[in-house]
Amino acid sequence: MSVNLSKGQQINLTKSGGGSLTNVRMGLGWQAAPRKGFLAKLAGAREIDLDASAVLFAAGEPVDVVFFQHLVSDDGSVQHSGDNLVGGTGAGDDESISVALERVPSRVDQIIFTVNSFTGQTFEEVQNAYCRLIDESSGQELARYTLTGGGPHTAQIMAKVHRSGGGWQMAAIGEPAQGRTFQDLLPVIARHL
Repeated sequence: MSVNLSKGQQINLTKSGGGSLTNVRMGLGWQAAPRKGFLAKLAGAREIDLDASAVLFAAGEPVDVVFFQHLVSDDGSVQHSGDNLVGGTGAGDDESISVALERVPSRVDQIIFTVNSFTGQTFEEVQNAYCRLIDESSGQELARYTLTGGGPHTAQIMAKVHRSGGGWQMAAIGEPAQGRTFQDLLPVIARHL
């Protein structure tokens, strides 16, 4: 059963029958908001290119990143599905990042998931954006965070997966930010470590 997360809410990442999850996937989906006004039909459908990234942290310092130009973490534990340039397929996640939790190096204590518009389009131009966490072994959706409100920002700090005791937890962040790349977002991310 999936949990719909609110901003700031956390969940433990354990299997429904007990035990720890081993492989999870953070899925990201979005659609272009319909154009408005007289010339909307003439202009045609809008294409929105959002980029999902996962920044791996150890003791508050970034140690690796997975994004459209670096699809696999240096240790191989985190993998990106590839760059979707238009979004809104409606047939599942537009981009996803898989994490083999047991293979994440022990020094990595947090993984922050971000979304940004490399082309500079704002979230006012996006609708139905979400991120969700899936148990890769069962295909079960564990948690979903839906972005609401649009806004003039070009990025979102979506969620984080972090070590807690002997397992992992997910926290919904949902903080708007400005930036075209994950590097631009590092000062905002730092507030959530």
